[in-house]
Amino acid sequence: MKKVTVSTLAKRYAAGEKLVMCTAYDAIQSRLCAAAGVDFLLVGDSVGMTHLGYANTLPVTMDDMLSHTAAVRRGAPEAFVVFDMPFMSYQESVSLAMHHAGVAMKTTGADAVKLEGGAEYADLVRRMTGAGIPVMGHIGLMPQRVQVSGGYKIVGKDEKSADKVLQDALALQDAGAFAVVLECVPEALGKRVTEALNIPTVGIGSGKYCSGQVQVICDLLGLLDFTPKHAKRYADLGTAITAALQNYAGEVRSGEFPTDQNSW
Repeated sequence: MKKVTVSTLAKRYAAGEKLVMCTAYDAIQSRLCAAAGVDFLLVGDSVGMTHLGYANTLPVTMDDMLSHTAAVRRGAPEAFVVFDMPFMSYQESVSLAMHHAGVAMKTTGADAVKLEGGAEYADLVRRMTGAGIPVMGHIGLMPQRVQVSGGYKIVGKDEKSADKVLQDALALQDAGAFAVVLECVPEALGKRVTEALNIPTVGIGSGKYCSGQVQVICDLLGLLDFTPKHAKRYADLGTAITAALQNYAGEVRSGEFPTDQNSW
């Protein structure tokens, strides 16, 4: 496979192709996503809930993200991999943010970083892109601000908040972001923002008019008990895996496994 780059994604966007993004958290998942033709991979801080057992993304550390992103890169060497900057890895200061983003790029092989926030981080995005670090923005519902917002809520339902989402998107574009994630905004606002930008919008719960879509792989594959409204379950692997493991456990206990074929 030919290496996917920012230029590759820009060309697909310019050609009117819908972009497909999926989270991946380990080498197996990234290899499967790449084989399926997913355009680019997000190593999301959602790893906190999907793999690490946390209630939200806030406890996820830089070390967590570095480890999972390196694994994703090893599984799919030619894929475009985005490193999700975890909570408080970039909010404290520009110098700390630049340091952490540099470490992410240099030690994991990531192709870009993603950070939550709009116009208030435009200067930081400009600094990062100026230093050679591609940046994906993330506006709308921002999970790292769940404590401030009081929960996971749709953003942009009134005119004032909708205008802010649009202004944030434009500010990120002007600062050099190559794409913007739009999370959980009304479909009409997703359309409005997408039409206003000349970089891709990647929607999650923001309607069909976005330039592309991103989803959590565990939601798509039915690995978790709950499937959010913005996702669609394309398989029920959780049930299939449980059944397979129950079968294995039963055969071990009954003596059916291992057989001569599984022994030397």
